[in-house]
Amino acid sequence: MNKKHMNEYPLLDPKDGIPLFYPHVPKDAAAEVADTLSGRWIGQGPKVDKFENIFKEKFLGDYEALAVGSGTDALHLSYLLAGVGPGDEVIVPVFTCTATNIPLLYIGATPVFADVDPETMNISPKDVEKRITSRTKAIVCVDYGGVPCDYEALNALCDKHGLKLISDAAHSLGTKYKGRYCAQLADFTIFSFQAIKTLTTGDGGLVAIKDSGLLELGKKLRWFGIDRTAKQGGVWENDIVDIGYKYQMNDIAAGIGLAGLREIDQTIQYRNQLFQEYKKGMSNPRVRIVGANHSAEIFNSAWMLTVIVDKDRIGLMAKLRENGIESGQVHYRNDRYTIFGGLRDDLPAMDDVEERYLVLPLHTKMNEQHVQKICDVVNSEW
Repeated sequence: MNKKHMNEYPLLDPKDGIPLFYPHVPKDAAAEVADTLSGRWIGQGPKVDKFENIFKEKFLGDYEALAVGSGTDALHLSYLLAGVGPGDEVIVPVFTCTATNIPLLYIGATPVFADVDPETMNISPKDVEKRITSRTKAIVCVDYGGVPCDYEALNALCDKHGLKLISDAAHSLGTKYKGRYCAQLADFTIFSFQAIKTLTTGDGGLVAIKDSGLLELGKKLRWFGIDRTAKQGGVWENDIVDIGYKYQMNDIAAGIGLAGLREIDQTIQYRNQLFQEYKKGMSNPRVRIVGANHSAEIFNSAWMLTVIVDKDRIGLMAKLRENGIESGQVHYRNDRYTIFGGLRDDLPAMDDVEERYLVLPLHTKMNEQHVQKICDVVNSEW
């Protein structure tokens, strides 16, 4: 494992317990924030621009970068830029954070829930295809835990039916699919920089945009519908023609993000190495690691470690808790919530895994000894 990178940070003492999540605050973050607070710009300023440019160069290729205040902001703007409107249908994962799907309700669009692939917990392209209608505007996918979706199949569906593909990559910064970062595989890709994500800005997000012609509209929607550059230059005509929001990132957050970007390769590699340690250490035939059997063409950035427990998930959670190890479900099927209209009866794979999946700790306050302690509990009887 990358000892040099992690030796710069204190690790948790396994005797003190292992929390499910722990923020990774980069070593230069405090200096970046202090530098920001000592200057003129603490709102959206030059550090936001710098963050966008470095992020674009690192992960996006020819795609454009639009930094915003949260991953949810990024999703909402992506749907608007994709042309999703009232009455449209958007095929979405049933298993995801509610942030993926709530912005569609703001717009007046209808989320159409698709089933999971039980091997990855990602959206099933075969199930997606069955749900496409004349009202379908877009398909949304989520790289659950850092394991990439089947982008080849999803893009083929979008090409065939004239749809937009929107990737919620809140879990998958640094994930690669057939040699390319996932940020370069959809019409719009969103990232979350919330507190416990691989790269944090405290809270924040970013939209990667394939069509560069949409960038200026995105910038206006990010800031009340105002052409901010023109206004600052004193040439704004003082009119608003697009209904905008207050979704911009600020320079304090961008400074934390810049510090994180300096070490992002090591952070991503370390998380993947922890994932590999889980694969080596877990031997209980009753427990399967989600995404462990992906092909060599995939690099999993490993934001989360999820297992499928064949029997007695509650018993395993209790045994972990007795040993000071947190676990939980984290995300839930969205159709359980009243706002989405209640449980569907046509999602058999989701029904099958609903009472069996469990998230285990994976973060940069851990090393192989922490992983082995967790694996020892999982491999024992409960």
